[in-house]
Amino acid sequence: MTNSFSTYTKENGGRAILLFLLFGLAIYEFVNAGFSSFAVICISPLIIIAAYVAFRYRMAAFWALFFINYFVQWFSKNEWLPSGIPLSMYNEMLEILLLVIAIIDARRTPHFERTANIMLYALIVWCGFCTLEILNDTCGLGFNFGTWYQGARMMAFQLMYAFLVFIIYVDTTKVLVQYLFIWAGLSLFTVFWTWKQIKLGMTPAESAWLNNVGYTTHILQGGTLIRYFSTHNDAANFGICIASTAVAYFIFAITTNIKKHRIFFLITGIGCTWAMFQSGTRTAMACLILGIIAYVFLSKSAKMAAIVTVVFGFLFCILAFTNIGQGNQQIRRMRTVFDRSDASANVRTINQEAIRKYLMDAPWGMGLGLSAHNTPPNNKFYRLSGTPPDSEYVFIWIHTGVIGITVFIITMLLMLGGACWIVLFRIKSPSLRGIGAGFCCAFISMQLGGYGNQVLMQFPNCLLFYGGLSIVYILPFIEKEWVEYEAKEVAIQEEKKRLKLEQKKASRV
Repeated sequence: MTNSFSTYTKENGGRAILLFLLFGLAIYEFVNAGFSSFAVICISPLIIIAAYVAFRYRMAAFWALFFINYFVQWFSKNEWLPSGIPLSMYNEMLEILLLVIAIIDARRTPHFERTANIMLYALIVWCGFCTLEILNDTCGLGFNFGTWYQGARMMAFQLMYAFLVFIIYVDTTKVLVQYLFIWAGLSLFTVFWTWKQIKLGMTPAESAWLNNVGYTTHILQGGTLIRYFSTHNDAANFGICIASTAVAYFIFAITTNIKKHRIFFLITGIGCTWAMFQSGTRTAMACLILGIIAYVFLSKSAKMAAIVTVVFGFLFCILAFTNIGQGNQQIRRMRTVFDRSDASANVRTINQEAIRKYLMDAPWGMGLGLSAHNTPPNNKFYRLSGTPPDSEYVFIWIHTGVIGITVFIITMLLMLGGACWIVLFRIKSPSLRGIGAGFCCAFISMQLGGYGNQVLMQFPNCLLFYGGLSIVYILPFIEKEWVEYEAKEVAIQEEKKRLKLEQKKASRV
């Protein structure tokens, strides 16, 4: 091989060196300027190699998607990614690649029949409606495919991608268990990074963001209270995501029969709850409470309902009617969620009243992808485009009107209802039912977060929670395999317990 390369360089003179220099220049331009035509052409061999590796090791590509989706905002905030590349492109390229691989492998691993469920049909309706929005010219700006696609991709198509990728690739008990542990591991790293920001300080890029963009919303009470954001783009997104994650892992912990899983999941839930308070996001606490309360209805257990009602009723009374813990700044901020005279809530109400007046003349909304950046100042809806929505549901309402938000709510209820039906009536294994319930309750928690803040379509939430809900639709197909796996793990657990007990008895003799 060495002799061949040496012979090639001797025969071709400086051409080999020139190719290496061009390739190095392409890498440099890609890192510093993002995707240019020159960089794309020169770097295409790496893209081809990456695609080949993904085809050869398909699950590696799936885990890469999960990892990148979880940390892409953190990488971007710390300027660890090439500039000029939309963050959504990383997800979208991997998702499309995974779907192409699945289509090619359809004969060998036919899982597409599992996709035919109520969640797919609901998403088809929502994606179909957003496709029709291309004809919406409420603002009188004419047809703009690029603007429309940018909005439709964020609001609809990424939901379909998440559903298809998860329901196709999370197809066995082994992958499901790996998913639960990897999600927990990433969440615990986020908890650790919160602790690191508090005790050891932030990175230079994080400090710069906090003292500029995030100054008015993340440094409160005269600079004495900092709302930490960890690996997410802001504190609201972080608090709601980590609260919904805590909901899922508390439910996983109390329903599993495998002791080592229970301990790890419980640690994850407790860690996420602690991190939630550090975000100072009031909606996050409501998300945690609603998610746990939702489990009361999915558990089909009067005992569980009584325990949850007593515990959370007690906590609610402490926060709403007492001053216990008032010395802690984060608890004081969380307590304001019960204050109806809160100034922040009043501002949102005023904004929504103004939005409602504008949308009386726009039942289809102002159109997908439109914002203050691409709406002329003399346009009737310019003021609307610049009004902070403060909520994902309000954002959807602005861009798709009363018709769109109605379709969105109905489709969300349909896909959630279908998943809850599976948990209640189709899954017999109590522990597997607990996993399904965890995903459903986390989804409910995140929907409440989307009602209170604009976080539903943010990284990592969309892929994480819509993908998680799609896993529920797979559970009946893998229940037999799950029961066998659990029985094996419990048997090993009991054998270790028996040996430990025998050793204890022998030591007493």
